[in-house]
Amino acid sequence: MQILQQFLTDFGSWWTSDRILEALGFLTGLFYIYYEYHANAKVWIATIIMPAISIWVYFRAGIYADFGINIYYFLMAIYGYLHWTRHKSKRGKDSERKALPISHTPKRVWFLWIATTAAIYLGIASILIFLTDSTVPWIDAFTTALSITATWLLARKYIEQWWAWMIVDAVCVGLFIYKGIYFYAVLYSIYTAICIAGFMKWKKLMQEQK
Repeated sequence: MQILQQFLTDFGSWWTSDRILEALGFLTGLFYIYYEYHANAKVWIATIIMPAISIWVYFRAGIYADFGINIYYFLMAIYGYLHWTRHKSKRGKDSERKALPISHTPKRVWFLWIATTAAIYLGIASILIFLTDSTVPWIDAFTTALSITATWLLARKYIEQWWAWMIVDAVCVGLFIYKGIYFYAVLYSIYTAICIAGFMKWKKLMQEQK
């Protein structure tokens, strides 16, 4: 009985406000990956909710770049939702609005995407090194820079966004374990595994939409 009481006491004390926010972020993240997997525009609703939760979690953990990037996620969520649901399709002289189709990233976009990611990476890393007390500046900058551009790929509904996210998620697993954010470490482990399945799902949807 005493052991059970001690367990309940320890378990209750473990659930701090930060842990509760991590858990809420974890649950919202599951909805996010579900809707992203199915190429459903509701993914952007989860993208609005998650930043509100993650801002506090990242700030308390000292992951400042990811803290700041959530403002960008909020704005991109609005853009992505409108772009996915109000895509304008032209047919002859008439035009209509329909769901944005899944497509491959155009070749001309690849160079711009890589160059932009590299520039953002170096910029964020410099800020973290010289202006903050971050203990993980290079990794934090890498995941943040790639997340910025991967979110744009998602907003444009390019199928290659899955490969970008797979890299981000795999690196984040190690980062969150190192920082002791265990709920997010589990969540991003799930993300990493689902990225491959998501790519295959979108590939199938691409064939069906033709």
